[in-house]
Amino acid sequence: MILPVEAQDLRWGGDAEGGAPYLLPDPKNPRQIIGFEIDLMEVLGKQLRRKSVFVQNQWDGLIPGLQRGSYELAVNGIEITDDRKSQVNFSIPYYVCGEQLSVRAGENAINSIADLRGKTVGTLKFSLAHRLLEQAKKDFGGALEIRSYENQNNPYDDLTNGRLQAVLMDWPIAVYYSKPNPKLKLVGAAIGQMQYGIAVRKEDAELLKQVNEALLALIKSGELKTIYDKWGIWNDETDKLFAKLSQSDQKSDALTEFTQTVSAKLTWRDRLKRYWSYLPALLFVGAPMTLLISVLGMALAIAFGLLLALAQLYAPQPLAWLSRAYVELFRGTPLLIQLYLIFYGLPNVGIRLSPIVAAVVGLGLNYAAYEAENYRAGIQAIPRGQMEAALSLGMTRWQSLRHVIVPQAMRLVIPPVTNDFIALFKDSSIVSVITMVELTKVYGQLAATYYDYIGAGILTAAIYFLMGLPFVRLARWAEQRLATDKRVVTTTKKRWLGVGAKPA
Repeated sequence: MILPVEAQDLRWGGDAEGGAPYLLPDPKNPRQIIGFEIDLMEVLGKQLRRKSVFVQNQWDGLIPGLQRGSYELAVNGIEITDDRKSQVNFSIPYYVCGEQLSVRAGENAINSIADLRGKTVGTLKFSLAHRLLEQAKKDFGGALEIRSYENQNNPYDDLTNGRLQAVLMDWPIAVYYSKPNPKLKLVGAAIGQMQYGIAVRKEDAELLKQVNEALLALIKSGELKTIYDKWGIWNDETDKLFAKLSQSDQKSDALTEFTQTVSAKLTWRDRLKRYWSYLPALLFVGAPMTLLISVLGMALAIAFGLLLALAQLYAPQPLAWLSRAYVELFRGTPLLIQLYLIFYGLPNVGIRLSPIVAAVVGLGLNYAAYEAENYRAGIQAIPRGQMEAALSLGMTRWQSLRHVIVPQAMRLVIPPVTNDFIALFKDSSIVSVITMVELTKVYGQLAATYYDYIGAGILTAAIYFLMGLPFVRLARWAEQRLATDKRVVTTTKKRWLGVGAKPA
């Protein structure tokens, strides 16, 4: 890297949604970002005689963003781990802490990880706490349900609402989100230990040297301790680390350690072996859940959508207006917001849905609006004379709909319904925001662990494609089967392959 000139901007990446006390919008002025890492980078920038410039980036994309060159440093509670060190260099640690368990105030049976057998526990995805819980799950023979979250406040909301029995998070997070809540309490001693470091690209050895020297100067001057005291997160572990760093000349060792860490160069054979290792998680963890919530969500959408369409066409005026309003409301608002309202909003009125139920309900209610329009168009495409003929034969209106109109409409709407199912199948990836571990979530976990967004992404896309293909063929087969007045004789094999099965 070309050594930057003095006073040049020092661009660093972080996620403002990371929450307190790291980075968060100022409650008094949401346009301003505050946090102890904002203060840290301000004094670091002054030490380097450069202006600190914050660059927003999603947390799990901070390392890829750094490697892309979107900023020079990544700073957001990033734990120094071996897998990350294979991708980037880290500065000397600037903070040390452990993981802290939180439970509801009346819970007395949980005081350590050993007490979590058979419990449901929440944590942040891709964190040390998540890894500790994964190990505990193995030790318990699978008798532990882990729910991973994008944001650090949502697990504590779910713990308060009774969806979780415990939350394991970094100690500073627990101090800010659990300790002030009278319904929650911290239990047990800190578990494990992690060190936060500033991530630097491997080719930026000179910048890493400058950052390490600046951090040592800030440690010795006491400015870092002042910042941690200000945010109430000073602890004994960091005190011991700073004492050790201050008493010895760490900068040459640190520089040597970080500059000598070279990213492992994988051969094509190693890459293929790694991709092969992705398949069990993708196929046996993510894919079945994606298929389950898609099928159940579509079944709900079809059933509810048909009711909405019938209400619009045949119900009394107030019900028809309500049905129309529902369709416009759910088509006109984002599915993501609807999922947030169902999963995180409903507990405020006493309705707590499990993640899988919330996912199915969210997808089903949203797509019911689209299915209602499909069915309405299909029913209106049936000539009015058929209803009149059915009524003249003595059928009731309901019997006419059930035996004459709806069956014909169903055949007409198969193509758009099939398209909607494929769309819902892909939209099911959104439910990962409500802690569902489906195919896209597994992909995200693999990509973030190995920093391999291409190989894992291609595999995941291929699985989506192969899973969706049979439904397309099934829909074409059903469409041809229902087209009894236009069907030509052909073999079952050819119909499935779409050969010689076109309507005459």
